Amino acid sequence: MLELFCQIFSSARWRSFCLLSSVCTVCTVFQGKGTVPENNVSLAGGLWVPGIRNILCEEAAYEERQYPAGKWACVTKGEPLYEQSISMSFMKLMRYICKENSVGCYLGMTVPVLNEIHLTKDETELEREVVTAYYLPAEFQQNPPVPMDPEIHITERAPLRVITRVFYGMTTEETILREISLFWELLGSTDTVLRETYIVASYENPSIPQRRNEIWFICRAE
Repeated sequence: MLELFCQIFSSARWRSFCLLSSVCTVCTVFQGKGTVPENNVSLAGGLWVPGIRNILCEEAAYEERQYPAGKWACVTKGEPLYEQSISMSFMKLMRYICKENSVGCYLGMTVPVLNEIHLTKDETELEREVVTAYYLPAEFQQNPPVPMDPEIHITERAPLRVITRVFYGMTTEETILREISLFWELLGSTDTVLRETYIVASYENPSIPQRRNEIWFICRAE
């Protein structure tokens, strides 16, 4: 299984997918170049989680997105370091995606992979518990394959509206807290988003040092 995992992440298919997703969609928006998709962020083949986009501030590099309800495979970990939690959860999800599921086949990769985090009451640290979530491709939404790993749970997530901002590099507690602080400086004072819960969205191979990520501020229900 580890060999299959390595084959997927070292393959030309994955590299070309990362290049396509970075150049053709979100990055062009944040750089003020290219064409913004009118009604979703999907690529052919169902690789992108479907969503609706609304540019809020191109100069400040953030936008609003709306995601419909859908089924996700989720793992919850509470290791001493954030990086440990997401690494362990991601490996579990990749085994599920590759073959350790009730249909016994490769399910297909979707992006972004989401990591839901919570801040402590004083907002100076991350809580240890992190939920890592993989969106099931369209063909498995109605009847999700059952995970062989009991730590993986299939969850129906409600529609989600978020304000997003891109950043690059490794994701650690330090870098995440810095990105959250920078984003609050850009947004200014507002009570339209949650202050205690955030999402870190990952779009690329975890082994890429300067990989593309986003910080998501979750909008309150209207």
